[in-house]
Amino acid sequence: MRMIRPGQLRHLRENYTPGTRVVLVQMDDAQAPPVGTQGTVTGMDDTGSLLIDWDNGSSLNVIWDVDAVRKVAREDA
Repeated sequence: MRMIRPGQLRHLRENYTPGTRVVLVQMDDAQAPPVGTQGTVTGMDDTGSLLIDWDNGSSLNVIWDVDAVRKVAREDA
C-alpha cells in the first residue's frame, strides 16, 4: 500500500465529507459487504481510509488505494 500524500488526503476530505452517500465497488476483505451495498461516510482517518456505516449494518472502513467506492447520485439514493 502506498502512503497518501497530503494533497490527496485533502482532496478526499473535501469530496467525501461526513454524510456523503457511497456505493461499494470493490473491497479486499473476506467480511466485506456485497458489491453494490450503499453506506454513509462518517469520517476519514489520517491514512485516507473512509469510515462508513454500511446500510447492511457493517462498519468496515474503505482503505485508500486498496478498496473502491463511488458517490451515490441523489436519484440513486
